[in-house]
Amino acid sequence: MSAPTLARTRRLPGWATSFGPQIVAGLIAGVLIGLLARSMPKADDGSPNWLTGTVTTIGSSYVALLTVAVIPLVFTAIVSSIANLRQVANAARLAVQTLLWFAITAFIAVLIGIAVGLITQPGANTSVDPADAAVPKGSGSWWAFVTGLVPQNFLALGAKTTVTDAGAATTSLSFNVLQLLVIAIAIGIAALKVGEKAEPFLNFNAALLAIVQKVLWWIIRLAPIGTAALIAKAVATYGWDAIGQLGVFTLAVYIGLAIVFFVVYPILVRVHGLSVKQFFSGVWPATQLGFVSRSSIGTLPLTERVTERNLGVPREYASFAVPLGATTKMDGCAAIYPAIAAIFVAQFYGIDLSLTDYLLIVVVSVIGSAATAGTTGATVMLTLTLSTLGLPLAGVGLLLAVEPIVDMGRTALNVTGQALVPTIVAKREGILDEELYNAPRNGDPFADEDPELPSSADKESVTV
Repeated sequence: MSAPTLARTRRLPGWATSFGPQIVAGLIAGVLIGLLARSMPKADDGSPNWLTGTVTTIGSSYVALLTVAVIPLVFTAIVSSIANLRQVANAARLAVQTLLWFAITAFIAVLIGIAVGLITQPGANTSVDPADAAVPKGSGSWWAFVTGLVPQNFLALGAKTTVTDAGAATTSLSFNVLQLLVIAIAIGIAALKVGEKAEPFLNFNAALLAIVQKVLWWIIRLAPIGTAALIAKAVATYGWDAIGQLGVFTLAVYIGLAIVFFVVYPILVRVHGLSVKQFFSGVWPATQLGFVSRSSIGTLPLTERVTERNLGVPREYASFAVPLGATTKMDGCAAIYPAIAAIFVAQFYGIDLSLTDYLLIVVVSVIGSAATAGTTGATVMLTLTLSTLGLPLAGVGLLLAVEPIVDMGRTALNVTGQALVPTIVAKREGILDEELYNAPRNGDPFADEDPELPSSADKESVTV
């Protein structure tokens, strides 16, 4: 008697089982919902309409879910990677190569940013009102970066309390990923030094990491919904009206981002003997989520997963390099954007920049990215650049109108670069799993973590 077979009444379409197309569907749905929300009138009290409020809540909640998972993921992954790196003879070389390629790609990106800024002259082609300038509340500094490396508590948490005019106090918590990296690295090295007595802790940490990754798989599966809500909120809130007087500046930033994304990165991939198509198809889920979430930290779990599962970077190395990149590897926020913005501010105020000033922009971009760790990224990096050049910090306020719009492109490039460098280094060191890198994409970087989810080979036989 033959075994019973499943009735094949109807196959699920590809988009229903593949993560990448689901994200694309979420983007399209989000644009449509955003346009609908933008066409609806505001509430009677002037607040956003119910649809804008709904997508804003859903989108922010999804980013919050991802961010909450970052602390346990980074800590357990770093400790586990250090424990596993004891089996790798060239661990120190991997770390040096990672930092070196962070600097190389940042150097290329900032040169492109300067070139685009000089060609487009964004500050000379604007009608923005000087009265819109305002000194930013927070600014970056080298000393703040150095002191920021010292953890304030075990979980690198910080608290900020604000008091409203009515006397109500609200406290919000935040965490500094760079400090968390310092803590996790110290504990991981200490565990190795302790030796056999630390094995129970390392085993517990490995088990906790597996649990965190399972929870992350559930969160990531919600990405199409989160994507739709985030892009809908962006369209409904910002639209394209904000570009107005800063159109040349916005265009210049996106030209610089596009050159790095579509020219520099493919060249680096190809020079190292890897398929450009496979790289972009592998990293694309993280790039998309970075674009709509505007958060390298929020996208970190997915960036790390696609780097391991799609691009073939060993977990022991990826779990160290990707979190480090999420805090210090920002070609968009820390290289292209501050270069073009600094040129904009100088041109706007009629200040001529010398060759020394351009060299300072390069130096700040290459070695100053870490100064943005755990802070509001590009704004802090820009104030650090302006203060180093002696330019008016009030110039930051001129660019706030288009901040959300340019931030989407900046973050997408940041996330892509955070996956690119570990891939390049792994290839150069001979530890890249090229069979996995060149394997057909099943559209889901978390597929093998859920036994109930069919593999790519079985998807065509799924029935409903």
